[in-house]
Amino acid sequence: NSSVQISPTGTLILRQFNLSGVYTCSIVYKLTAMQPNKNLVIKYLIYAYSDPNNYYEFTARYHAAPCNSTHNTSFQKSLLQMLSKLVAELSCEVTLIKSECHHVKMQRGGLQNEIFFTFSVASLDREKHNRLCQQSACDASHRLNKAKHLIERFFKQQVEVSRKSSEPLPEIYYIEGTLQTVWVDRCYPGYGMNAGTHPDCPECCVVCSPGSYNPSNGIHCLRCDSSLIYGATKC
Repeated sequence: NSSVQISPTGTLILRQFNLSGVYTCSIVYKLTAMQPNKNLVIKYLIYAYSDPNNYYEFTARYHAAPCNSTHNTSFQKSLLQMLSKLVAELSCEVTLIKSECHHVKMQRGGLQNEIFFTFSVASLDREKHNRLCQQSACDASHRLNKAKHLIERFFKQQVEVSRKSSEPLPEIYYIEGTLQTVWVDRCYPGYGMNAGTHPDCPECCVVCSPGSYNPSNGIHCLRCDSSLIYGATKC
């Protein structure tokens, strides 16, 4: 079919498939025209793989209005819009993971309201967005690192502006030094990393073999004796 090709030099090429498993290649040939046919059967395993789903996860804290105030909600919306606009040219997207308002007890007594923001920054597939770019600029990790730098500078500038301003602090403002960044590796459901089984590509997300599964964006395939297929997403 169209996903299988044999090149002029005899190379077997499989394209656009996700059917991992045992494949059998049967070859019938003659060394000379007078000799009987010779048969050769080759069995081999094919594992589909995908690149890891990498992204940065940020956490930041803001001094907030009372936790039931609508000011917090509108501020959260505008903050996400600003961050999204900041990284849009890099074909990256910002996604809110969690936003929680808490009453925090201060060392010198008293309570203050704080918003705990957790958001991710991931790179989009530039080919799907029909954007022309040089190869180095298209690299996902390159774009992600640039996005990380822009976001860190954004929060640093908030601190610098508040320091220079003679005006009293607004009701909602960034708390200096609370920005934390974590690099996250994830495999898509049905895929996982396994350096023991696939030593040639320990950082690849390879399809889970029978006897294992990955239900969500985890890193490793989990053991499941009742799973009999490749790429299982449930046990």
